[in-house]
Amino acid sequence: MIFSSKRNLVYIIMAGVFITNAVVAELIGSKLIQIGPFVMSIGIIPWPVVFITTDLINEYYGRAGVKKLSMITASLIAYAFLILLLAIKIPAAVGISTVTDEQFYAVFGQSLWIIIGSLAAFLLSQFIDVSIFWLLRDKTGGKMIWLRSTGSTIISQLIDTFVVLGIAFWLPGKMTTANFLNAAFTGYTFKLILAVVLTPLIYLGHSMIEKYLGEEESHHTIIKAAEESLHHKVEE
Repeated sequence: MIFSSKRNLVYIIMAGVFITNAVVAELIGSKLIQIGPFVMSIGIIPWPVVFITTDLINEYYGRAGVKKLSMITASLIAYAFLILLLAIKIPAAVGISTVTDEQFYAVFGQSLWIIIGSLAAFLLSQFIDVSIFWLLRDKTGGKMIWLRSTGSTIISQLIDTFVVLGIAFWLPGKMTTANFLNAAFTGYTFKLILAVVLTPLIYLGHSMIEKYLGEEESHHTIIKAAEESLHHKVEE
């Protein structure tokens, strides 16, 4: 049975956390918040959890573990958007529904460009994250967890930020080049700060997994992930 293995259960839990936060981030992303002079999407709030789970899955389940989960998550995000589109098209009960069609559309009526931008940025950034993570891990011989975790996030989120804003707002002419660059650098700077600040949580995650699996099983899982990632890389 799938739950008979602690290793499988850890993956399922992390996958659930990963998918939930990624989908929620997409759903709430249209709301803008202001932090001091900076304006950014509130969808940035769940992304640190996605960063952390991505790094932990990378470490314990390898390239294939992250890539397969990323494809599944992208499909679920697309599915969520389709359900929202259907919900938008079905009229609200007049005089009964506490939410009008206009209110519902204002919150969930994201444009096609935003959907395309979100999905493209998500998949591209995840695949780049995987490649950078394992490049740094190979170069350091499995040492310096902080370097491969933070380093891969810093680079992947640079791509993610510019791709999603570029496709969703700059290409269709909803943003000038100046506004696009300003928004992109602001969002990326905030993500960069989060990636650095949350680095200790990566070590906490490692500690919790090792405590649950046991030191021997934890080490075996990491070695197996490294071997499978090398094999996966050769196949590519």
